[in-house]
Amino acid sequence: MTVLTLVNQKGGVGKTTVVLGLAAVASARGLRVVVVDLDPQANATSGLGVWRPEATIDQALADERVGSAIGLAMPSGWSTDHVARPPQLIASSPALAAREQQLAADPFGSQDRLRVALQGLHADLVLVDCPPALGLLTVNGIFAADGVVVITEPGAWSVDGVAQIVHNVTRIAERRGGSPRLAGIVVNKVPRTRDGRYWHQQLAELHPGLVLDPFIRHRAALTEAAAQSLPIHALQRDGVAEAVAELDAVLCALLGLPGAESSDETSAGDDSLENGDFDGDV
Repeated sequence: MTVLTLVNQKGGVGKTTVVLGLAAVASARGLRVVVVDLDPQANATSGLGVWRPEATIDQALADERVGSAIGLAMPSGWSTDHVARPPQLIASSPALAAREQQLAADPFGSQDRLRVALQGLHADLVLVDCPPALGLLTVNGIFAADGVVVITEPGAWSVDGVAQIVHNVTRIAERRGGSPRLAGIVVNKVPRTRDGRYWHQQLAELHPGLVLDPFIRHRAALTEAAAQSLPIHALQRDGVAEAVAELDAVLCALLGLPGAESSDETSAGDDSLENGDFDGDV
């Protein structure tokens, strides 16, 4: 089982959209995927077609018991018509906001409750979606991870945010014998503009060896899929094939799977911002 935790202290970079996209392409490859939604906003939960979950990750964080998350995984609302093996979900709850305050009162076990809860979970890939802040929920996601993936977009404020989160993940790893590793920086919502290319290049220069070569272009298809609680494969519109290829290339780069392609090779015929579409955040 590989646990990837997707983070950024800055909101609006499309982190949840990338989580859902990676879950879609991994499931299409036949991997057993579990998405853990640690964000009290529960956008990953609704994006997977679950609206009123009976069990949530809040229960596992309250329990402090080995394997307490195993019984909380539920089927997502995605269909096998679109992905070979739809992902499972450990859902979020608005109660997580209060749980974070309660965790702060635990001087010993507040940081690794998620790691303990996930032990024994049967999955090939666990994707943890964190809130856009470095509170105890995100720290739990980082402590539970084999690899931390920083999601960002090419822009001045985003560059500053990446430096902060990379520094914080590095500090945690230094205190835990090198775990988790920083799996990479994924640049999302890349526009076809000179400014976008400039900030993308700045990220690569500031973080050599960390910015993944496959990146994700600015596409309305990704947000539409999330908003409709569907995997990206389910949409019938321009840009879907290119978005799938980019997400699959990112997945391959993160997991060391064969088949990764450069995003430049998959960008023809897209529906990016240059063609008039706006891709908001989920």
